[in-house]
Amino acid sequence: MDIVKEIQKGKVFVYPTDTVYGLGCDATNDESVKRIREIKKSKKPFSVIASKEWIKENCEVKDLDKLPGPYTFIVRMKNQCVSKEVSEGTLGVRIPDCDFTNLILESGKPFVTTSVNLTGEKNLVDVKDLKESIKEKVDIVVDVGKLENKPSKVIGLDGEILRE
Repeated sequence: MDIVKEIQKGKVFVYPTDTVYGLGCDATNDESVKRIREIKKSKKPFSVIASKEWIKENCEVKDLDKLPGPYTFIVRMKNQCVSKEVSEGTLGVRIPDCDFTNLILESGKPFVTTSVNLTGEKNLVDVKDLKESIKEKVDIVVDVGKLENKPSKVIGLDGEILRE
């Protein structure tokens, strides 16, 4: 299966990062992002994974030296470069240090990244713990075994650490 082509077709997927398992889709596809909103039952803005080139072209950034790595930076968008279902005005961006996300970045498009868990639940570190109610709503599950990490550190517009 060509995962990049499947994502471009609008598929929703569970995938590994350098921290925890994520839930993703093409961040420019309104319908796919709406599906993730329904799965997560969340109205909070989503972050995206994108290449440094895409981030520089579409966002106001000063320093991307920490990327790739376990960081999410909140930045201002220069334009509405993602579905309004993702976020408006500001955007969380990250580049995990992970083989799978490097493969996806070859598409040249940003994709949604959010934890697989529902609000208040533990982060997913092993696909065997994926809830059936979520599994039946996604198109693809990429399983690389147990991940031993915690969520990314979130850094705000002013450099303030919003999540350790």
